[in-house]
Amino acid sequence: MKYQNVKAKPITVIQALEKGIQTKTAQGCSERFIKDAKRIVTLWERYESEQQIKNLTLDKLHPLHIRNFLVRPNWSAKTQRTVKSTLSPLLTEFKPHLVQSIKLKKPTSTLHKPFDNINEILESIKTYNNHLYLCCLMTYGCLLRPHREIRELTWGDFSDNLKYIHLSGNRNKSGRNRIVPVPSYVRDLLIKGEPHHNIFSGRQQPLNQDYFKTLWGRFKRQSNLLEQDQTLYSFRHTGAIEIFKRTGSITKLQKAMGHS
Repeated sequence: MKYQNVKAKPITVIQALEKGIQTKTAQGCSERFIKDAKRIVTLWERYESEQQIKNLTLDKLHPLHIRNFLVRPNWSAKTQRTVKSTLSPLLTEFKPHLVQSIKLKKPTSTLHKPFDNINEILESIKTYNNHLYLCCLMTYGCLLRPHREIRELTWGDFSDNLKYIHLSGNRNKSGRNRIVPVPSYVRDLLIKGEPHHNIFSGRQQPLNQDYFKTLWGRFKRQSNLLEQDQTLYSFRHTGAIEIFKRTGSITKLQKAMGHS
């Protein structure tokens, strides 16, 4: 009896992405990456629906599909690059160089103009929202980045006396372990909770990633103190200037900011 060879059905892009997520999960990738990867699957499903190319298979996936997925008028150059960096490792097993072959525009640098009236700004924020005030004060005094490093802080990241914050390499942009001193004016606001609880939410889960961005936008709209190009990161830059004024040392400033 002769058996006919059954041709394997081509794998779809969605199936490839989901398999990529399984692989990365098994490799122990961070929860943040896995969450972003699952978001990519949702975005790709939406893209296929919009372009009327549902169930696109890998053998028919071309660079133009990837480019049209990444380059959109409502996505900044930075967002496009971020999505690309998440998408690429998910398809590496199937199309090793396809995503990397797509060239994107470099994001333009954002100017974070320092504050000349830092005390006045902080007092205004203090009356507006306590969470935003603590975030801004820590961005200024601890030189941590607001949207991830500060937002994700747990009480277990602090020393027992609250004088230091210990951040592992996978928790900060530099990729290196950091020990950050906490100024007394920040410590005065802290009441230590359970080690695994987030300092803002009071739960194990941190507040959503746009929490401080949204709060800052609302404060900015009602404030008459802020100037153009002043952002949450302006507190970090203002704090950095203060350190350099006191020490005159680029090396000390570099270490304080966690720069490589």
